[in-house]
Amino acid sequence: MNFEIQKRSLSRVIQDDFDALIILWPGALVPDASAQDPVSRMVAMAVQNGDFELKAGAVLSLYGQPGVQVRHLVVACTAENKAVQIRSAMQGAWAAMKAAKIKRIGLHVPADTMPQVLQWALVGLCEASYSYTTTVSQPAVRSFKQVVVSVDKLQASQTSAVAHTQALVAGMEVAKEWANRPANHSTPTQLAQVAKTIASGRAFKCEVLGPKEVAKLGMGSFMAVARGSAEPLRFIVMRYNGAAASQAPVVLIGKGITFDTGGISMKPAAEMDEMKFDMSGAASVLGVFKALAQLQPAINVVGLIPATENMPDGLSVKPGDVVTSMSGQTIEILNTDAEGRLVLCDALTYAERFKPQAVIDIATLTGACVIALGAVRTGLFSSDDALAHQLFEAGETAGDPCWRMPLDEDYAEALKSRFADVANVGGRAAGSVTAAKFLQRFAKRFAWAHLDIAGTAWRSGAAKGATGRPVALLLQYLLAQAGQAQPVTKSAKKSVGKPQGRAAPRKVL
Repeated sequence: MNFEIQKRSLSRVIQDDFDALIILWPGALVPDASAQDPVSRMVAMAVQNGDFELKAGAVLSLYGQPGVQVRHLVVACTAENKAVQIRSAMQGAWAAMKAAKIKRIGLHVPADTMPQVLQWALVGLCEASYSYTTTVSQPAVRSFKQVVVSVDKLQASQTSAVAHTQALVAGMEVAKEWANRPANHSTPTQLAQVAKTIASGRAFKCEVLGPKEVAKLGMGSFMAVARGSAEPLRFIVMRYNGAAASQAPVVLIGKGITFDTGGISMKPAAEMDEMKFDMSGAASVLGVFKALAQLQPAINVVGLIPATENMPDGLSVKPGDVVTSMSGQTIEILNTDAEGRLVLCDALTYAERFKPQAVIDIATLTGACVIALGAVRTGLFSSDDALAHQLFEAGETAGDPCWRMPLDEDYAEALKSRFADVANVGGRAAGSVTAAKFLQRFAKRFAWAHLDIAGTAWRSGAAKGATGRPVALLLQYLLAQAGQAQPVTKSAKKSVGKPQGRAAPRKVL
């Protein structure tokens, strides 16, 4: 996808040769019936006659209008210019024009449009027009390849936002692609191959460890999950070196369970197909690295992906088995369907060798987080107040929100075991919190955050598919650390919900 931005007035843009033009219309912008351009006059007439309401998602679709060169013209109301309203506007706009043959799209915005609004609009358009194609014999391929943004008074921050968004969309679509793929087209070996392709540039390195190397490292917890699968595990280490070697990196750890049957603690058959999305954390790390390759920010980033299937077999780990993690801590596996934390804990220990400034793990970890936060906000757990606040702000600015959950020490009581240092589950109560408390045991030597994306990584039902979240949140956070991010929105400046203590079928455990 190619994005451009130009300084052009609305009266000039409507005379261009676009196949389609989308005009963002804020709810506060009162249309002028005496305006020089015909579009403003038509909008004023439509509002006056009650045919176009100034509310989020409302669209006015025009075709072949006198005085307008553009074939398809859609005015989309963005109401108060909030992220969800922008997304609704772009969905409505695309729905009004998707049946047409469109190769080149224009997007006109008011002169005072904030950079974030440009990002949300472009991402919204690409989300609305996205379709999965890899394993479809006659795919519905997106018809357009270029979007030209126009604004009456161009600002440098808007130009930067468009360049940022082009990389962001590329990253999100990599994340969607690999999360959407069926498990037989997204094996640990294939994830390793695409990681090598993405991390092939000058500033990148990629190392892939197999079963022998992982065994030598003592990753007994990770290996326990992989025992039942015929697909060999892969531990993928991606590195982006955009800053001086002396600068401590940010480490991103993506859960890479390429298919999750639950193991011996088998999941119900209904909707088990959606467990191909259980590697959405890994897919988001791949997406972030794709965006880094385009933006080349001055920061060092490490991506770790422990990739395996979780399958039932005669060799599978059993409920009640005790394994030894890379850290030396022993774990009683009470439920084999709580496997994500078992692969992540060894990756957290491995991350220590990079002496990181921060470590963020991303995982479709618990159904309990879906119950708590639904599909709106990602669950954020952190032992570091500053890191938690930075991630919260990044999510608000990127339109990819999260919410901080508690980490009170009292929750760790549920994980006590008579037969090992810790149990891998603590019961149904506060399941997302006890899962995070389990991970926290392995993350005491660095600033750490855990993003539970079980509710936000994909949609079910008729619109089933990966969302590409939280690539936008992570990229915004990384660019902020590199000093190249967009400014924080007013809404992002409000304080994070701070619970007591230090820290402010989908999966059942």
